[in-house]
Amino acid sequence: MIQPRDVDYRCDELNLRGYLAIDENAVGKRPGVLVFHEGLGLGEFAMERARRLAGLGYVALAADMFGDRRQAVNLQEVSALVGGLRAEPEKLRARGRAALETLAALPQVDPRRLAAIGFCFGGSVVLELAREGADLKAIVSFHGVLATKMPAQPGRVRASVLVCTGVDDPLAPPDQVADFENEMRTGEVKDWQVISYGNTLHGFTNPAADGSIMRAALYNEQADRRSWASMRSLFDEVLT
Repeated sequence: MIQPRDVDYRCDELNLRGYLAIDENAVGKRPGVLVFHEGLGLGEFAMERARRLAGLGYVALAADMFGDRRQAVNLQEVSALVGGLRAEPEKLRARGRAALETLAALPQVDPRRLAAIGFCFGGSVVLELAREGADLKAIVSFHGVLATKMPAQPGRVRASVLVCTGVDDPLAPPDQVADFENEMRTGEVKDWQVISYGNTLHGFTNPAADGSIMRAALYNEQADRRSWASMRSLFDEVLT
């Protein structure tokens, strides 16, 4: 039975309230997976994905990147919260590391088998963790921003990298996809892949994405299903 519960942890003076999903009936240490939320903050979508991962046998922690589980209500608040962290990638990475350390310390988790996934803003978070050399077996970015102020340095990335993006996503235009692919090459990343879904916009994994908050964010059932299957395939390969 999946038993979700809140988990408070800290980064400097900021209280972060994550959401832990775990099968309490399972025995032995299991792989742990971080889930990083969209620009609106940690809400039901990321929590549902954490529960889904727990159902697959992982210990899943949906992280809080804004503090006290703050929720944005419009694009202006999203811009302020996300823009502030993206402008200070060291701060963004520190909050991601705090979640990773919290997950790794759980008694049910095998700290040698950790992964992270992220959606939209969360996709950029997992990429930043990979770039700094976090001890992760794999990261998966779903419709995340690919640009960075601190590109991967040669030999630094330890994780297998999977980027799932929409061809028509204005937040990850073709030139930025090409720049990211070049970053992976010059960074000498051993295992990386980019999957681009045709006729697909931003936010394609979230059924609530109907264009009302962001016109370019629209759910795509096929891309959602295929990208999740690609994530599962990668995890089956590197976390077992």
